[in-house]
Amino acid sequence: MLRLVTGALALFLSAASVQAQTQGSDWPNKPVTIYMGFPAGSGVDVVARLLQPSLEKTLGQRLVIDYKSGAGGNVASETVANAKPDGYTFLLGTAATHGVNAALYKKLPFDVETDFTPITTIADIPNVLAINPEVIDAKNVQDFIAKVKAAPGKYSYASTGNGTGTHLAFAAFNKQAGLDMVHVPYKGGPDATNSLLKGETCCSFPLLQAMLPHAKTGKVRLLGVTTAKRVGAMLDLPTIAEQGMPGFESYIWFGVFAPKGLDPAIAAKMNAALKVAIEDPEVAKKLVELGNTPRYETLAQFKETVKRDRAKWAEVVKAAGATID
Repeated sequence: MLRLVTGALALFLSAASVQAQTQGSDWPNKPVTIYMGFPAGSGVDVVARLLQPSLEKTLGQRLVIDYKSGAGGNVASETVANAKPDGYTFLLGTAATHGVNAALYKKLPFDVETDFTPITTIADIPNVLAINPEVIDAKNVQDFIAKVKAAPGKYSYASTGNGTGTHLAFAAFNKQAGLDMVHVPYKGGPDATNSLLKGETCCSFPLLQAMLPHAKTGKVRLLGVTTAKRVGAMLDLPTIAEQGMPGFESYIWFGVFAPKGLDPAIAAKMNAALKVAIEDPEVAKKLVELGNTPRYETLAQFKETVKRDRAKWAEVVKAAGATID
């Protein structure tokens, strides 16, 4: 009897081992879903749609983009954190969802590091100092600083909400430049942009890709980008660091995550598929035209990026005094 039990157990363990070894090789055999914590048409969505055709070709399966916006991206993040790690549920997250939010929200129903499997970054997304020239007619960053300093408390800047990247970028800028400005938070990018276009606020630190169309019409003036280097879409636009603000840098990345416990073989396959998409010449060209910088990372590199940026944004949020219950 003991021999029978032992034999059955060995057979079971052998079958389980074979199943574990073949799980990654069979993936994917049905559509893959990527959840997104921001609405259709948002900057994250635009980038996801650029990658979609290449990913579907490489994976040989349809890619479903599911929108679960709310709470700064936390709704989608929680959905994926609680999902089965079978390789069919992913998240398109950002440095905000996996960096800023960890410090901004007093309590999250997940841990941005331990509850996810980081797959890779997709692109770096710069902010830009954008002004309404009819409200404050500055020609460059130093001119802007001089005009604001000459009228403490007079000028208001728009953000997409308390504690968002646009708010924190301006808070860091004001602290370094020694400026006294009024923060006006709005419910998202469209409202903040409209306030800038209408002259209700003088300026903002929006994503560059959102401001390019308005800059081309002359409705807004772009003074400097927040990245360490100039971006391909506007090589003639200096960085803010170049203009008397040494070391100033404030941008986010977009990246793909899976639930914790994902089969390493599947993680490696998805990472490789995303690498193909990110490095596709047409995709890379469109990302650059939008004002972004394509950025691929290995699984290990992206894991370190999340850890490092979580600590970085914690300091920025603390300095800004921002918090959300």
